[in-house]
Amino acid sequence: MTAVLPGQDLAGRLAPVTATLRAMFGTDVLPGLAPGLVVADEGGWSPATTLVDGSRMPDFLRAAARRWGGTPHACAALAWKAYSYWTALPVVLGWASARRVPLLDPADVLIHFEDHRQLLTMGLRRSTAVAVLPGDPLALTCQPGVRVVADEAELLRVLRASLLDAHLAPMIAALQAEVRVGARTLLGSVASGIAQGILRAADVLPGSSVHTVDTLLDALDLADLVELVPGRTGEPTVQRRTCCLAFTLPSPKICQGCCVRSA
Repeated sequence: MTAVLPGQDLAGRLAPVTATLRAMFGTDVLPGLAPGLVVADEGGWSPATTLVDGSRMPDFLRAAARRWGGTPHACAALAWKAYSYWTALPVVLGWASARRVPLLDPADVLIHFEDHRQLLTMGLRRSTAVAVLPGDPLALTCQPGVRVVADEAELLRVLRASLLDAHLAPMIAALQAEVRVGARTLLGSVASGIAQGILRAADVLPGSSVHTVDTLLDALDLADLVELVPGRTGEPTVQRRTCCLAFTLPSPKICQGCCVRSA
């Protein structure tokens, strides 16, 4: 059997991401991601294209209704909050930790609803491409799963095109075809999730976490949806400008940084 060298498979290319996740959560077993991010056996998994094209959106929303028991639009908003957080996290951590960005075309993102302890689980196909800068060691390998971009500005444009334009935006349209919930509410959860993820990983990421959040949200045109404000001990915290609707549940919840709390 031919040995696979580090970086020659997707798990190797995403090693900085999985190392950051492990440092953040203290484990490789996370409640929304496949262990190690990469799905080895695709049996029982479906591509995220089935959410984007609407064919599995009813399954997604039924799972949310079972989990939260609220109104359809509140459950949809909370389901979206969970999905967009776990989907965006490997992308933004890849950019922040090593300037390696997994390109989450919906066809390369796999989902399943089999573990009822969480809403759904997300993983990546082994064919998922990773975008890197010219100075990354992966750029010298000429591997088909590695996309080399010109500079940091282009890497951010590719990140946006993959994560937001090709994946999350069309999924919002599919969700809105089933349930009436505003795009600003949904995009607010994307912005909040990205900011929360970066701040949670601040101790293990290089550079200023505030600058990283600002850079990513500016690239995604989401900067107006959250604000970073000092917490009780002066640490940056996320203040949302939209609500995820958790306060409307049968057992209401007011999230940290909720605009309802600050109103």
